[in-house]
Amino acid sequence: MEDVIIIGAGPCGLSAAAELQDKGFNPLIIEKENVVHSISCYPINMQFFSTPELLEIAGIPFITPNDKPSRLEALHYYRIVSERRQLRIRRYERVTAVHKEDDGSFRVVSANRAGEALETRARAVIVATGYFDHPNRIGIPGEELPHVSHFFREAHPYAGTRVVIIGGSNSAVDAALELVRVGAQVTIVYRGESVSDNVKPWVRPLLLSNVTKGRIDLRLKARVVEIRHGDVTVEEEEGRRTLETDFVLAMTGFRPDRGFLRSMGIEAPDGIIPPTHDPETMETNVPGLYLAGVVSTGRDANEIFIESGRYHGRKIAEHLASKRDH
Repeated sequence: MEDVIIIGAGPCGLSAAAELQDKGFNPLIIEKENVVHSISCYPINMQFFSTPELLEIAGIPFITPNDKPSRLEALHYYRIVSERRQLRIRRYERVTAVHKEDDGSFRVVSANRAGEALETRARAVIVATGYFDHPNRIGIPGEELPHVSHFFREAHPYAGTRVVIIGGSNSAVDAALELVRVGAQVTIVYRGESVSDNVKPWVRPLLLSNVTKGRIDLRLKARVVEIRHGDVTVEEEEGRRTLETDFVLAMTGFRPDRGFLRSMGIEAPDGIIPPTHDPETMETNVPGLYLAGVVSTGRDANEIFIESGRYHGRKIAEHLASKRDH
């Protein structure tokens, strides 16, 4: 019987594990890929918005000569944290179900890479699964075509091609700037009157400069309504038009898997309402079942970053310690 099982080895899951260690627990992390898999999926050249001290966990300094850490630096840092803290992590094992037992414990069902079913018992469970595997779908014809992607890793595969980017936040703008550097013809289609206010302040001037110079075609108050092989239909104030393209990048954000939470008994309606939990302890409506990180959010996956989600583990650890000590 484990004291605590943490589902997910992202920054918030690792932070929760370290906080639990500090309270005398020996948590087990089950991760479907490897440590901080979501960060490994970020664009290769991505730079964080946060400064390094705001990404620190487990009392281990994040040392970098740069004002804003890179993706690669973050991968190194969180991997080192897991090693120095000697965290117990079962990698490449996907949790498929969590059942509350009559005695108040939990039965965690999982599967390894060979598809073999495993069961592990725990007195408490923390869900820290993030959201990066679940892109927000637009729901338009052609969205599932092979030349359409909700992920952007690097620009090289798109060199010399025509690319339509759907979206106007950081991921869309960063992708556009990288694509221009490799000679892609870039069009951004965004429903807003201007690009998102969330765009990093040092990046916005670079975007506007490229638009002014004609390197990026920025179409505001517009939306893609259909995708086909070779072109897309864009609806603008003046009417509909067809844009020829080789690839479409739908940078529309991501969302937590609410269905997974509901299967555990957590009250988690789709939409803007957060899953039911006590923000002081992060415990859900299922006693002994906790949320950590972005999975606890309701409106926008961006409203909880690493810099705030890393503190959820401390609240959980304090609550579990108080129950143990009484």
